[in-house]
Amino acid sequence: MIDMSPIEIEGRTFLCISVKLPKTNLLVVTGDKGYIMCGALDVALLNEKLKGRKVIAGRAVGVKTIEELLDAPLESVTYEAENLGATKGMIGKEALLLMN
Repeated sequence: MIDMSPIEIEGRTFLCISVKLPKTNLLVVTGDKGYIMCGALDVALLNEKLKGRKVIAGRAVGVKTIEELLDAPLESVTYEAENLGATKGMIGKEALLLMN
């Protein structure tokens, strides 16, 4: 099952996407420029092999819901997210505000 719904953070709108998979959930919250995602996101791949795409993203691990993703500290961020001020350890919703 796929669930998509908007969420507002400090007056800005983001899209929440949750995909229920066997034994896990795929979680994404995206803005205009970048997104945060659950542990399924491979930041190293984005930074190294797909560097030319300049993906702005952050990853939180151990989250099971969109709410947890928004409140969790990011385990890693892409170089392009760092260029916007997002850092490892930053709370997901704080990083999203920099990515929108």
